[in-house]
Amino acid sequence: MMSDIEIAQNATMQPIEEIAAKLGIEEDALEHYGKYKAKIDYNKIDQLEQNGKLILVSAMTPTPAGEGKTTTSVGLGDGLTHIGKKAAVALREPSLGPVFGIKGGAAGGGYAQVVPMEDINLHFTGDLHAIGAANNLVAAMLDNHIYQGNELNIDPRRVAWKRAVDMNDRQLRQIVDGIGKRTNGVPREDGFEITVASEIMAVLCLSNTLTELKEKVKKCVVAYTYDYEPVTIGDIKAQGAVTALLKDALKPNLVQTLEGTPAFIHGGPFANIAHGCSSIMATKMALAHADYVITEAGFGADLGGEKFVNIKSRYANLNPDATVIVATVRALKMHGGVAKADLEKENVEALREGMPNLIKHIENIQDVFGMNAVVAINAFPTDTEAEMQALKEEVEKLGVDVVRSTHFADGGEGAAELAKKVAEIAEKPNNFQFTYDLEDSAEEKLNKIVQRVYGGANVEITRKAARKLQRFEEQGYGHLPICMAKTQYSFSEDKKRIGRPEGFTITVRDVSVSAGAGFIVVLTGDVMRMPGLPSTPSAEKIDVDENGNITGLF
Repeated sequence: MMSDIEIAQNATMQPIEEIAAKLGIEEDALEHYGKYKAKIDYNKIDQLEQNGKLILVSAMTPTPAGEGKTTTSVGLGDGLTHIGKKAAVALREPSLGPVFGIKGGAAGGGYAQVVPMEDINLHFTGDLHAIGAANNLVAAMLDNHIYQGNELNIDPRRVAWKRAVDMNDRQLRQIVDGIGKRTNGVPREDGFEITVASEIMAVLCLSNTLTELKEKVKKCVVAYTYDYEPVTIGDIKAQGAVTALLKDALKPNLVQTLEGTPAFIHGGPFANIAHGCSSIMATKMALAHADYVITEAGFGADLGGEKFVNIKSRYANLNPDATVIVATVRALKMHGGVAKADLEKENVEALREGMPNLIKHIENIQDVFGMNAVVAINAFPTDTEAEMQALKEEVEKLGVDVVRSTHFADGGEGAAELAKKVAEIAEKPNNFQFTYDLEDSAEEKLNKIVQRVYGGANVEITRKAARKLQRFEEQGYGHLPICMAKTQYSFSEDKKRIGRPEGFTITVRDVSVSAGAGFIVVLTGDVMRMPGLPSTPSAEKIDVDENGNITGLF
């Protein structure tokens, strides 16, 4: 089998206007970025009626073995097309940080990819650059305000707005700037976060209209005064300029799968440090033009899934009609204690030992969130019949259907059975519910997430974090939902506690308010909002020949 990039480079793509036509979107609404990419001008299409069925793709807890959530999302889209349904996928944009780091790109893999793959994984249509520029404009205007006399009485020690760059660069986590002569600015401690963690990214993804985006931007807290009163983007008069930088980035991007299923790729917040969902704008546009829309929430159902329910669904009024939980035999064996090097050996006992992790995610989807679920087994060639049978037996005990899918190797045809099952359960009513009420205190919200979703015992809040939460309450932010920043590798805050740990405590070490995006960010464990590169970054393997052909991207 060819590599992912070879498959993508050998694909015959359809002109983007033909892809748009499948959804009834006229060419006049397209803003072309070459032959195979376009932005959709939301002002020129009718998207008031969102009649499509929304399918959420989530997964068990990630492992180094891989689960294939994006490939399953893409494969399911092609599977629905294969069985005669009018389908579209709505996914996040990749970040250059993981592309050049360790995780790789986010365009799927094998014969379940979105294309043009190299473009999507690199600069695409420039959305992330626009978000980074908007973020850093705010930072520049804030520091300039302090330098020019500080009319708002901002305490330089309480600047909350970090700069952003779309790269894994640990060197920039904590810096000192403004040093040297007086005209270089006011010296202070500063730092960068990766662009996908920027509040500007969250604002873009959670805005239903351009007007709403500007209002959200205006509310973003950038600093505090000496009296600890919040200072917003509106206070430094930057909201208009920021919105001007974002007006085109807000338009959803349209591309295609290898089999010509329309794909909306728009917005890219991580789910371990941000809310982990693609844009509301793209999701609603897809629902207005397709009968089935497949969207993905980052990492496991405890992270992206929980945030989709409690943040995105709240702000977009979206209720998924079905949820796919992606699992692999390999990942289950890792949760059962098998080393990565030994995963190709049959080990039914280890798989059964790892099953509690998947079962907890199923319980979350069905019992905590009240959604209808199907488990998709992303097939690997090393899976044995005995392992598959054991997996099915354990899941079916819960009354949940299990479907093996071979989309990676076989494309849409390999996901046809999964597509039929998804279409079937999407017709059933569900009991969709939020995990907590917005009127709950921050501590109550946190305990409900930890106890109900993670399966932990309780929450411990440091004095520093507790003081901030009290202050947020006094400043009128107490009603906001919670966005947990937590390791993706465990239900707990300790990435080494795999499987289904119980009785653990989550320690809240710090909090911040994203008043524009509309949530409170809670930092747990050692999660950083600026990742670092591994000892051997993927960037070392990427090259381009004299004809411009890229190699090593996967």
